[in-house]
Amino acid sequence: MKIFRFGPKGQEKSGIIIDDKKFDVSASGIVYDEDFFGNDEQHIALQKYVEQNINSLPLVDDNVRVGAPLTRPGKIVCVGLNFDDHVKETGLEQQAEPIMFIKANQSFNGPQDGIMQPNGSTKMDWETELCIVIGKKANNVTEEEAMDHVFGYALINDISERAFQTERGGTWDKGKGCDTFAPIGPYIATKEEIADVNDLRIWLKLNGELMQDGNTSDFIYQIPKLISYLSQFMSFLPGDIISTGSPAGSGMGKTPQVWLKPGDVIEYGIEGLGSTTQTILPFAKN
Repeated sequence: MKIFRFGPKGQEKSGIIIDDKKFDVSASGIVYDEDFFGNDEQHIALQKYVEQNINSLPLVDDNVRVGAPLTRPGKIVCVGLNFDDHVKETGLEQQAEPIMFIKANQSFNGPQDGIMQPNGSTKMDWETELCIVIGKKANNVTEEEAMDHVFGYALINDISERAFQTERGGTWDKGKGCDTFAPIGPYIATKEEIADVNDLRIWLKLNGELMQDGNTSDFIYQIPKLISYLSQFMSFLPGDIISTGSPAGSGMGKTPQVWLKPGDVIEYGIEGLGSTTQTILPFAKN
């Protein structure tokens, strides 16, 4: 099953993708929120609704805005330096245990809504990543139990402001949680949709030029390890997001380094999880 949301910002409706066609399932009353992700009965109800109404489901036009594929998650937890090639290109130090940081909820963003350059930004960067959508509360779970807590996967871009992150002292969070810095989607694929999550191509183009071209087969820490490890420090609730790290090809790792600026366009995707295009927007105080 692949689920998505569509419509004006703040008024998104629930949809489902079948054979690459987008259908409106909002009449079912189902909303892609914490209650949905943690409730098997709602998953079954959605499947039954689709089966019973398959010949009358309204199509969603390709021109309609696609929003983030879930309501705002309780938290977005990210893993840093989870690909050897990315560790080497950044010059950052790999730690003995996984590096984790949290993106502010205000960074949550739709897959086509534009990414805003923060005020004072000089080193804005991209990192295409696979993210996990939690489907069942996870607290101190074992690696053997971990996959039972996964609902599915989605495309995310861990946008960073490297000067904020590495030159301003303190934690990484200040360069990671800026507004719009966690665009998710275009859709969520349930874990059954992905034959091998450890063998998916990840790519990104900047203004048409290929910058990232990696594969999840190069994970340092695979998904069961990440869920088990992170769940030692906090409980994960249904609908929470875990982002799993990025392969090489970030702007920070280029020679000379390349930074995003207003007007730039990034196109990026992951095999099985779709692709999207984002325009870099100038700072605007809301």
